[in-house]
Amino acid sequence: MGKPPPVFLDEPPESQTLTPYDREHMVLYLRLLDAARDGADWREAVRILFELDPASDPERCRRIHDSHLVRARWLNDQGYRELARESRPKQ
Repeated sequence: MGKPPPVFLDEPPESQTLTPYDREHMVLYLRLLDAARDGADWREAVRILFELDPASDPERCRRIHDSHLVRARWLNDQGYRELARESRPKQ
């Protein structure tokens, strides 16, 4: 019995704060950032990270990739601050 396919939205929720969806998909975001940094083709990233076939629905697959990468970059640039605040010991 294999693992179930990943569960994700076509576009992550937009918010100026971390969402439950962001927290559930943190590893996906980090892997997307790594793939982008390494110059991976978006089709390869979609195939590996989202387990989708970009040849079957390229527009949807590209939208999924691009929207999640935008959110991953937001998390990398701004959203991490919320995580840092949460990790501080309460006084």
